[in-house]
Amino acid sequence: MSILVFSILVWLGSFSAGFLGSLTGLGGGVVIVPLLTSVFGVDIRYAVGASLVSVIATSLGSASTYIKKGYTNLRLGMFLEVATTVGAIIGAMIATFISIKLLGFILAFVLLYSAYLSQRPKVEASESGTQEPLSAYFQLQGTYPSNDGLIYYHANSLPGGFIVMLIAGIISGLLGIGSGAFKVLAMDQIMGLPFKVSTTTSNFMISVTAAASAGVYLTRGYIDPGVSMPVVLGVLPGAFIGAKILIGAKTNILRIVFSVVLVLMALKIIYNSL
Repeated sequence: MSILVFSILVWLGSFSAGFLGSLTGLGGGVVIVPLLTSVFGVDIRYAVGASLVSVIATSLGSASTYIKKGYTNLRLGMFLEVATTVGAIIGAMIATFISIKLLGFILAFVLLYSAYLSQRPKVEASESGTQEPLSAYFQLQGTYPSNDGLIYYHANSLPGGFIVMLIAGIISGLLGIGSGAFKVLAMDQIMGLPFKVSTTTSNFMISVTAAASAGVYLTRGYIDPGVSMPVVLGVLPGAFIGAKILIGAKTNILRIVFSVVLVLMALKIIYNSL
């Protein structure tokens, strides 16, 4: 395969990953890593390095749109980013000491478990019920637009959400997937936030988490410009288009897309590892 053909194919795959990452809050890395390793035979550590760069691009490409539309909760995102950044640095330092096969199985398990959690039923918004004192102290409430006007919500279960965010950061540094799946599920399932608020706030947070771990990969030589460049150039336009579509998308459809892609990627990784 020539360099030109390789770059074009990687660009196409990255465009799809950016579109999906922006639409679901995954960050694109959940598709990039299995794509590069399974289809193009790239070493998983270089794939993770390129994925982290793409995750930053995806987040920056879609976050501005969500903020302007009033979906992203900036205060909540900055509060939770403390945990994910610390976890990202820890995960990136651990990754270089783990075997490639073990990394693959860990990634597959994370994807399957995330797909399972995303289908668990929950109340879509938390406008009913009492806001916990800790959440009220940090003013972690807000509104988001809908066809029926602004809908009020507030975050709860902050300790549980904070712990899951720390784990999400470790997974991000370890696997280069941006940990968007765990971030969305932490806010959606544990903290009781609406799904669209969870995905948009996840997109805002992802770039900081990925940048923290990407620095470790860069210093160890695992970010190759020949792989990273077509990935970033594909992810950015995909992220912008996904951000536009999310505004009018139905939450149930997003959940189904979220789960199906995770399961397919996990099965592919398991097949290659075995």
